[in-house]
Amino acid sequence: MILHQSPFFMADLRFSQVSGPRQSLLRQCQRIGFGKIVRFSVSDGEPVVLPETEALVDVKLDEDAGPRLEQDLNDFALCAEVRRLFKQLDAIHNAVVDHLEVRAGIPRRIVFKAPILTHK
Repeated sequence: MILHQSPFFMADLRFSQVSGPRQSLLRQCQRIGFGKIVRFSVSDGEPVVLPETEALVDVKLDEDAGPRLEQDLNDFALCAEVRRLFKQLDAIHNAVVDHLEVRAGIPRRIVFKAPILTHK
């Protein structure tokens, strides 16, 4: 797959245009609000929930953070961070994700296991 032709570079990519597994991952981010999704895999660029996958929720007790407005919408434009996450899933193709950091319902950082390159 050639990434520069991927629809994830489109500024107007919408929720309804992405696969079911990607929609589910994004909905989980929206539900968490702040926290991490820990230990899931990526297979052919698609997120896969594993039996050991967990959602860790970070609750700030000094403020009342409400849910994301998009959480109740059937369709909406995807922000740049979400498009970059999906581009990264395409790039890593197959991997195990250690965690995906979520802030304000938006994926902000992904940490995954990559093979070590050795020189012979």
